[in-house]
Amino acid sequence: MAMTPEAKVKKKVSIVLKNLGAYYFYPVTGGYGTSGVPDIVGCYRGSFFGIECKAGKNKPTPLQQLALDNISKQGGIALVIREDNISEVVEELTSIQFGR
Repeated sequence: MAMTPEAKVKKKVSIVLKNLGAYYFYPVTGGYGTSGVPDIVGCYRGSFFGIECKAGKNKPTPLQQLALDNISKQGGIALVIREDNISEVVEELTSIQFGR
């Protein structure tokens, strides 16, 4: 089965996170969780992050953007990653000082 464009972005992001040694997972709400949760959430060097993966020029939904905004307001890192900005994952996460 062929991967969707968004799934390809998620796979590339997960490779980057694995290489960094970050703790991360793909939350599955299954109807019981909160809508808008980012595709990938995790922790690196003591900081929480949420990554919404998008293909092409797609943008986060209003609920997804609200979740990303809430993560940022609480001091976490919130990223929207596409095929053309995967390097931002490394740039943002490696800039974290331990215990930020």
